Amino acid sequence: MSPGPALDVGVLGYAARLAEPRALWLLGVVGALAAVAAVGVVRRRSELRRAAGDLAPRVAPAAGTARPAARQALGLSGLALLALALARPQCGSRTEVSTRAGVDLVIALDASRSMLARDVQPDRIGRARLEVGELLDGLAGDRVAIVSFAADPFVQCPLTTDYAAARLFLRAVAPEAMPAQGTDVGRALRAARDVLAGAEGGERTRVVLLVSDGEDHEGEGPRAATALADEGIRVHVLAVGGTTGAPVPRPAPGGAVAGYLRDRGGGAVVTRRDDTALWAIAGSGGGEVFEIGSPDRGLAAFQEALARMERSELEGRVTVRYEDRYALAALPAFVLLLAGILFPEGRRPRREAAP
Repeated sequence: MSPGPALDVGVLGYAARLAEPRALWLLGVVGALAAVAAVGVVRRRSELRRAAGDLAPRVAPAAGTARPAARQALGLSGLALLALALARPQCGSRTEVSTRAGVDLVIALDASRSMLARDVQPDRIGRARLEVGELLDGLAGDRVAIVSFAADPFVQCPLTTDYAAARLFLRAVAPEAMPAQGTDVGRALRAARDVLAGAEGGERTRVVLLVSDGEDHEGEGPRAATALADEGIRVHVLAVGGTTGAPVPRPAPGGAVAGYLRDRGGGAVVTRRDDTALWAIAGSGGGEVFEIGSPDRGLAAFQEALARMERSELEGRVTVRYEDRYALAALPAFVLLLAGILFPEGRRPRREAAP
């Protein structure tokens, strides 16, 4: 359950607040228990009078309503204070300057039709989304953006530290969602550079991760990577797909395969990962090539390389932190609960002296 809005209150002229005011509904439960306990005490006393009549003081000389009521009051008061402690009362505050350091990372994700090939499971685009999602789960403080591309690039998600939102945008990346097919890595890298150039703030470490099978119809990937490197933007590559080749399926509704793409001669279109192109892009961009599924050069290796990069201060803000005072209610609550358990319900009858 996500925390609700805090409730500001005043106590003896001091500013105070309840960080979790929704816990106060437990006071209603305590009130209901108090009503049940009161009815129980009165009913027990009335039943004793009904059964013994005027002889009740002699039949049960230790019975009464004061001690049972006191015992119930101790326990219920402890529960009420415990509910107040759960509401997290806070009083007093201090200001802190919090800073967040990280890098700016743009993920350029290939969504061309060749990414539908199933030489990796479930297919190239599905496996790429899984790997990028895992990368997002491991980020802490870095700003990330997603650029999907085929013939044209599209900024799927601008730079953000909201990784949950980035995952939502990531799920929408699919070849069938691209307006025009083809593969232009150069335009995708330039779009990633524009995202980084438009970011607010001063100088910081900037990285582009190209996730692709290496097919580049225009052949402009290395030249664009060189331009990014000249601006201080490092280009890494996460290779996806196999090198033996696989046909490109035509998807049908429900994820089934309706057939395979064919060239003008009627032969099946076969796609394979182009390591030569990927290494040329990484070399021109001053980065490295990582391979999805590789135990040594997979996503974990890229995460380690990202962690070694110099972190820049992305944001500094003054925050107000309130001092928790729940212990002031929790400690008396436990004392009252213990007292309610140990408190005797009836008086011990006095022993008469032997004659």
